[in-house]
Amino acid sequence: MNSQLFLAFLVVAGALACTPGVDWAYSIAAGLKQRSFVPAVAGLCGGYVLHTALMVAGLAALLAGLPGVLGWLTVAGSAYLLWLGFGTIRSWRGATFTAEVTSPASSTQFRSFLQGVGTSGINPKGLLFFVALVPQFVSPEAALPVPVQSGLLGLTFVLLAGLVYTCVALLSRKLLHSRPGAARRVTLASGIIMMALGTVLLSEQLFPVVAVLAWQ
Repeated sequence: MNSQLFLAFLVVAGALACTPGVDWAYSIAAGLKQRSFVPAVAGLCGGYVLHTALMVAGLAALLAGLPGVLGWLTVAGSAYLLWLGFGTIRSWRGATFTAEVTSPASSTQFRSFLQGVGTSGINPKGLLFFVALVPQFVSPEAALPVPVQSGLLGLTFVLLAGLVYTCVALLSRKLLHSRPGAARRVTLASGIIMMALGTVLLSEQLFPVVAVLAWQ
């Protein structure tokens, strides 16, 4: 693998992972509401592992090239974000943020993991990242085969994202657990961010359809 391309990828991938978005919002909410935020962060990383596997298998480019598939993925992803954001907003009033958080059941931890997988895995922008950006850092002249390089780059992004999301969740817990009022406001903001992003993604798909129907 070309070392210069790999270093450039580290810079770009690190910048993207450090950009606040729905993954940050979910990490913050998990850090504040759950005793262990590890299942939530692992779920977010699991979604990107899924994207990496699709990219290596060539299915990501195939899905992105099929007419309408990306649009339906966007609709599904936006609906999921709206549901997740609504659930976060609905629970913020009764949330308590103390040092003694009750230990969640294994089913709750598994649900947090699945929600994390859904948050990153169903996001069509994540699919486009692996389809459009990662191949730019693959060198056909390198000793490693292209699929192997793609897989390594994808997993590198997963590790960077996992590190960043862990820091976000940990800092939110350390800084806000002793400030329940601020913690509730941050939780509310996280839910609003999820719903806002879901609304934007949904409107991008619905407005062209509405415009076409209006002209008919």
